[in-house]
Amino acid sequence: MPHVVESAASGRAKCRGCDKSIAKGQLRFGERLPNPFGDGEMTLWFHLECAACKRPEPLYETLNTTEEPIDGIERLREVAKFGLAHRRLPRLSQTGRAPTGRARCRSCRELIAKGAWRIAIVYYEEGRFEAAGFIHAKCSSTYFETADIVERIQCFSPNLSESDLREIEREL
Repeated sequence: MPHVVESAASGRAKCRGCDKSIAKGQLRFGERLPNPFGDGEMTLWFHLECAACKRPEPLYETLNTTEEPIDGIERLREVAKFGLAHRRLPRLSQTGRAPTGRARCRSCRELIAKGAWRIAIVYYEEGRFEAAGFIHAKCSSTYFETADIVERIQCFSPNLSESDLREIEREL
């Protein structure tokens, strides 16, 4: 079941990484897996950038074997390699302020104070991303083994302002 990089035939598919629609004609990555609900296979669609962040291993393999001309292929390879080098990095999901003070950080096990910056963590299991809790923004460099995550935060939390990003960057 080879994975594919192809142009979107319609604008109906949603990216599994960011949950936004993939525009018609835009290049997308299709991860093919056995269908757990019946015979055959299923295809999970991702924007190329989202796949590089969330599914680096299958995308990297596909980029090395595809014949499709892809703009920015070297950058996608670098992002995927970075995700492969830091095994927890593909778990990074949305970033925001804690609405309550009840969640515990998965890194330091301390409560995340109400209003503090936190990063949601997801695990990829059986073709789905499952919520797995949160970490403090300040604990992210320990948890992810790198502090170079601002671009990923911006990708998966597009509603953050420039001042929010600078504040998060200071905490990193």
